[in-house]
Amino acid sequence: MKPQKKQDRYLRIYHQIQDLLAKSNDTDARMATIVAVLHHKMETFFWTGFYCLKDGELIVKNYQGPVACQVLEKNTGVCWAGINLAKTIIVPDVHQFPGHIACDSRSKSEIVVPLRDTKNKIIGVLDVDSSSLNSFDETDAEYLEKIVALIF
Repeated sequence: MKPQKKQDRYLRIYHQIQDLLAKSNDTDARMATIVAVLHHKMETFFWTGFYCLKDGELIVKNYQGPVACQVLEKNTGVCWAGINLAKTIIVPDVHQFPGHIACDSRSKSEIVVPLRDTKNKIIGVLDVDSSSLNSFDETDAEYLEKIVALIF
């Protein structure tokens, strides 16, 4: 997708999600809504979902796409990198990422955005996979960070 088209789409999606989230303060409902909108509005999103920390484990929550890994091996893969480094991670080719966890072999690129609670503590990540290489860039990072921030 061309950069301006992507930015325009994200801007529309952001406002749509903002309006939808005004209807509920439930965290799970808000995450489910975000996942559904992103997954169906962004054509390169092959798997879209949240992994959240629970008792030191990273466990799948709301998602759309193929069946997910239910629990991610601790301190391994892109999701744990996003948590441990406390920042958004863009991976152009997941097969080049050390320790990548292949929940579905069709995934080729990935972006992970930390999910922070009201006290700014990381409690999970938004994880998006694409079946194409190099699907994510700084525009994705900027808007997905803004969208994730709407949860709390």
